[in-house]
Amino acid sequence: MQAARSEARRAAYRLGHRAEWIALLTLMLRGYVPVARRVSLAGGEIDLIVRRGGTLVFVEVKARARIDTAREAIGAVKRRRFSKAVRAWVARHPSAAGLTLRADAVFVGGRGWPEHCPAAFTIEGL
Repeated sequence: MQAARSEARRAAYRLGHRAEWIALLTLMLRGYVPVARRVSLAGGEIDLIVRRGGTLVFVEVKARARIDTAREAIGAVKRRRFSKAVRAWVARHPSAAGLTLRADAVFVGGRGWPEHCPAAFTIEGL
């Protein structure tokens, strides 16, 4: 039972890692420039940080077997932790002060093209 659980965790990790690369490539094709990946701060995680022009975008990537279930996977707790990590990142990077900050999501599921959702949710506390 423990071995099956460990293998399921490894498979979920690989799926998430792959989805982040797919999301990053999708965003780069749309003109975004990578700034950071897999940032863990203040008890939260930011999957991707990208920039396009004067906009700095913090991205949550969700991968599920079907894209509609991926869209439903960002709950209130995740948004709070994500926002806390964003605030910590901004506090450590004063160069972000003059930029527009936005929280996007990229949903990956099935065999279709990833879905980029600009301004998917509000960064709490900013």
